[in-house]
Amino acid sequence: MLTEEIADPEATSPTELRTRYLAALTAVTEERGVDAVAGETDLPAERVEAIVAGDADDVTLEEATALLACSPDYPSAEDYLLEVRDHLMLQMSSAVVDVDSLRRGIETELDAKELQQKVEGRRAMSLSEYARVTQYLASENPW
Repeated sequence: MLTEEIADPEATSPTELRTRYLAALTAVTEERGVDAVAGETDLPAERVEAIVAGDADDVTLEEATALLACSPDYPSAEDYLLEVRDHLMLQMSSAVVDVDSLRRGIETELDAKELQQKVEGRRAMSLSEYARVTQYLASENPW
C-alpha cells in the first residue's frame, strides 16, 4: 500500500495519496477493531480512534506501518517501515533526485538536513509529508 506504484503521478495529488493511505489504515482498524489494534501496537486506543476518525493530521509513518501490520496482508511493522524507507531511497535514486532537489520539489519549509533525516528515518515523517515526497518522486521518475 505505502510502496505501491502511483499509476498517474501527474494526475494524483499528495492529498489524494494521503486519503488512500488513511483509508487503508481505517480498513485494517475496522476489520480488526480499535481495541485489538491498540493491543497489537504501542498506540493507545484513543490515538487509533483519532486516526480512524480523521482527527489526526500528524499520523507518522511509524504509526501507519504499525496499524497496517495488524493485518495479515502486510509485513511486520518494523519490516514494513524498513521497506518504506528503502522505497523512498530507491525512488530518489532512480529519479536522480538529491535532497536539495526534493526539498525544492515538495516546497517544504524543512531544510535539507531535516528532510534527509526524515527520509532516512532519523526523524519522524508524517503521512502527509510522505504523500508529498512519494508523489513528487513518482512524477520525476522516468520509469
